[in-house]
Amino acid sequence: MSKPRVASIGECMLELSVPAAGPGANDLRMGFGGDTLNTAIYLARLGVACDYVSALGDDHFSEWMLSRWREEGVGTALVEQVPGRLPGLYAIETDDSGERRFNYWRREAPARQVFEDAQRVEQIERSLLDYDLVYLSGISLSLYGENGRERLFGMLGRLRERGLKIGFDGNYRPKGWPQSETCREAFSRACALADIVLPTFEDEQALFGDASPRDTLARIANGGAAEIVLKQGARGCLVALGTSVSEVPAEAVAKPLDTTAAGDSFNAGYLAGRLHGKSPEAAALQGHRLAAQVIQCRGAILPPGQMPRFED
Repeated sequence: MSKPRVASIGECMLELSVPAAGPGANDLRMGFGGDTLNTAIYLARLGVACDYVSALGDDHFSEWMLSRWREEGVGTALVEQVPGRLPGLYAIETDDSGERRFNYWRREAPARQVFEDAQRVEQIERSLLDYDLVYLSGISLSLYGENGRERLFGMLGRLRERGLKIGFDGNYRPKGWPQSETCREAFSRACALADIVLPTFEDEQALFGDASPRDTLARIANGGAAEIVLKQGARGCLVALGTSVSEVPAEAVAKPLDTTAAGDSFNAGYLAGRLHGKSPEAAALQGHRLAAQVIQCRGAILPPGQMPRFED
């Protein structure tokens, strides 16, 4: 049986890791990160054929990232390299409780223009026809501007009509959305297009003002989503299919070291489980187990030897 195929859409940037006490001469570490790229890497490690849809420059930093993604098994044929351009950059600071603060330099990043050209969008759409699922996030949506989002939504709608599934994680970051109403409209459209919605209650409450997790589930379900997995951090998640809602507890972690990619890795564990035929509850347990391991290590991506093992 062939592996399920996923295309993950978004942006990966260069990452500077800054100690909580502030940067020193020898304390900065260079890496890379991006929510949908993190999910793509974990999907590949979990036996899902995953390709990344994005754009980078033709500089040596871009080449380094592409090489690393390929080493992880993530396909890069759908990553455009734009001559003379550089990838985005961000610095991440982590406090003593493992929480993060981000600073971005990304306005001119080529990933922001992926859906600006109609011909390029047609090429991407044709390439995705043989995939099983297309995955994106609210951060993906924040990149493209009104015209780019319209082309993206149009593409997703046509792909869904051809039988592809759509997965969406809101992953709300206020800095990416100067107008919150624009964000609410974009998220609502994405949820209506999606077959699997993977929001976080804290984000949804901040954006939509939901009074409770059940209110979040009801709002998204009313928009048409059939499968909703509402993440609640250490409290686990709620899995809703139609009118059925089940609670799946998270694995206990005494003291998280770094919560970077907790949601991204959970999403990968859940989607991989579902694509491999697991029940929603079993897939959620797989997502929790992976996320619990990720938050006990520094950075978004676990060393391969620290990946938990899962039964088929």
